[in-house]
Amino acid sequence: MESDLLVTEQLHTLVLGGARSGKSARALTLMGTMRRPAMIATAEPRDGEMAARIQRHRQERGSHWETVESPLGLAQAIGQLQDRADGIVVDCLTLWLANVMEAGQPSVDEATDQLLAALRESVVPVVLVSNEVGLGLVPETSLGRAFRDAQGRLNQRVAQTVATVEFVAAGISLKLKG
Repeated sequence: MESDLLVTEQLHTLVLGGARSGKSARALTLMGTMRRPAMIATAEPRDGEMAARIQRHRQERGSHWETVESPLGLAQAIGQLQDRADGIVVDCLTLWLANVMEAGQPSVDEATDQLLAALRESVVPVVLVSNEVGLGLVPETSLGRAFRDAQGRLNQRVAQTVATVEFVAAGISLKLKG
């Protein structure tokens, strides 16, 4: 059983980068020519600009992608797609974390534990997109600092679990692990 877990973890990739760095495009590229790719979108269309952005992303991916909108239940969404997809992109962990922190239940640690368990159980490759927010200025507010710190811890835990980690800047990917 443990060797099976190691095999499935080797399928997974974390793609890190800053805003508009090209990390989402890289994640889509990593899916290659899969016949049944799936996207788990964590963004919520809370305003017109975000709704338009979500629609634009759907059009860019094309109709052969199954899209599941899951602002909170990320682990469950990964589990539900196991029989329907041959590869999953999660875009993005940063918005998911903000949603989890805002909802307050489950805790960030519990939600992260659930996510990591879903990755260990996944039999299809999962590419996770996340922002590396710790490269910027120190946030002025305690909430901003708490979010930055939680994002850093989340990225570290996911990076330890997956086989491959890439960092994207200016549309160029650099392999950090794997």
